[in-house]
Amino acid sequence: MTAIPDFSAVEAMDAADALRAFRDRFILPDGLIYLDGNSLGVASKAAFAELQQAATQEWGQDLIRSWNTAGWFDMPLTLGDRVGRLIGAAAGQTAVCDTTSINIYKALHAAMALRPDRSVIVSEGGSFPTDLYMAEGVLSTRPGGTLRLEGVDADTIEELIDDSVAVVLVNHVNYKSGELRDMAALTKKAHEHGVLVIWDLCHTAGALPVDLDGADVDFAVGCTYKYLNGGPGAPAFIYAATRHHGDVSQPLSGWWGHARPFAFEKSYAAGKGMLRFLCGTQPILSMRALKGALDIWEEVDMAALREKSLGLTDLFIALVEAKCAAHGLELESPRDRAKRGSQVSFSHPHAYEIMQALIARGVIGDFRAPSTMRFGFTPLYVSYEDVWKSVEILEDILTTGAWKDARFAVRAAVT
Repeated sequence: MTAIPDFSAVEAMDAADALRAFRDRFILPDGLIYLDGNSLGVASKAAFAELQQAATQEWGQDLIRSWNTAGWFDMPLTLGDRVGRLIGAAAGQTAVCDTTSINIYKALHAAMALRPDRSVIVSEGGSFPTDLYMAEGVLSTRPGGTLRLEGVDADTIEELIDDSVAVVLVNHVNYKSGELRDMAALTKKAHEHGVLVIWDLCHTAGALPVDLDGADVDFAVGCTYKYLNGGPGAPAFIYAATRHHGDVSQPLSGWWGHARPFAFEKSYAAGKGMLRFLCGTQPILSMRALKGALDIWEEVDMAALREKSLGLTDLFIALVEAKCAAHGLELESPRDRAKRGSQVSFSHPHAYEIMQALIARGVIGDFRAPSTMRFGFTPLYVSYEDVWKSVEILEDILTTGAWKDARFAVRAAVT
């Protein structure tokens, strides 16, 4: 962006926004600017309607019959295919189930079992911590296994890949900086050495177009409560390319993954395809809320979504740097829009206090230790005017020193 627009230009951006009608399908409190969809998405009216139907009729009236009559038992795979469409996965390769952490555990074990002569996992030193914790857990079951980290053992993941590596576990978008990796290029590099790749799509799904099949990805995991707006604690998803289905296995051999779950056999026999990635009984009410949340996505043009995301983040960066330059904020996100997801991060020594002051003024972002303020831009319900107003409020907080109020320094359990 070469010039800083005035407010009339921002209004014109909103008037021309092809996605603006989607905002009315979400429940947004009056007077609130919500820039935290990269942590928890906003509720949609459709999600609430599905939840109401599932709770009052299916659970309240139909009870156990709803496993069959309402399709409860099949939801991991039916919802999986709907999520799969948004991440470039053909049908039959994605399941909605469990949590991201559990699905990482499954995928890592599955990948290492496919490369039994290799013992190394490669990941990022700056990864979201649960990815690293789960990698440590997997390696604790495999004597002699090692974990190599970008930023610790070498500057880049590419430098860590060799013929001893079984699997690379990598985030498509970095949770703190919002930096976007080249999925196709890194996957190709790994495959040249016979290495499998697991992509963490937590900050990608619903934020920008993804092409797992086109990039020849092996496995992927992600959550549905951020940009997909599935609700707090909504079930996660796991993807496994069809070419691996015949040989793949994972250690959480629960009854939902059995080939014949209602035969009640004494020994485990894995189901076909993505069924073998299921474990235990799934959270049906949460899945029904996700079903409603996904209805909107049947109508969304992902190219238009990405273009608006870039427009929102470009505008935010330009305005913050123009209006708040004297207050010590440093951009942590890539300036190159092609390398940026749908969030912008700025660092400041008093990032926590500033963010609390923003929240008190009705602008909700979040803080990540030690000094990062994160702002997530969900194109379906964030407007260009929201960006303008949020920067005005940030400028006022910084100029007046309002963030220095002692109450903003009190740390809550969730930041």
